[in-house]
Amino acid sequence: MNIEQARFNMIEQQIRPWEVLDQQVLDLISNVPREEFVPSAYRHFAFTDTSIPIAHDQVMMFPKIEGRLLQALMLHSNDTVLEIGTGSGYLTALLAKSARHVDSVDIFEDLVKGAVTQLKALNINNVSLNIGDASKGWNTDTRYDVIVLTGSVPVLKSHFLEQLHCGGCLFAIVGKEPAMQALLINRIGENEFDTEVLFETSLPPLVGVSEPERFVL
Repeated sequence: MNIEQARFNMIEQQIRPWEVLDQQVLDLISNVPREEFVPSAYRHFAFTDTSIPIAHDQVMMFPKIEGRLLQALMLHSNDTVLEIGTGSGYLTALLAKSARHVDSVDIFEDLVKGAVTQLKALNINNVSLNIGDASKGWNTDTRYDVIVLTGSVPVLKSHFLEQLHCGGCLFAIVGKEPAMQALLINRIGENEFDTEVLFETSLPPLVGVSEPERFVL
């Protein structure tokens, strides 16, 4: 496989047509080697329009979703980011290349260890990787400029929003099959939030998130 041609095709045939036109985002995706974060058995799928299995029934997002996510967040070099669900570490790398610091947490120790290895290999040092259950928040006394949930949630609980700085934003995929929506939520005041629906998609659930209680007669 011609890796650079495949990377170019991914950007031009998948990501750009999905309305990802921010050149900084396109350059970022071009410069961070996605293939290094893909399990060896699926390496030949690294640039395809599909969700790649990693472990524990988790997947890497479609490249076009990663692009839309980054474009929507409009990260700044002084931003602090909370990523809930490290996964392969690829999105972690993209976030870290755009922000001042990323706190990333995953419930699976082997995924975190794998991400540590790959991020070190790329000399990405502005990331704190943690093992734990962040489904109810993480570093709850800390506020962040950006929060990213990399697994879907049936409903978005308020504790995630409470960890945003005023002016900060959160990306989450909310809902249940077959009706999940990617949301960008901006905190515009202490008790005011603005929600934008970006697109419809599907993603495995965030581990540890409980189903909402239902009223039963």
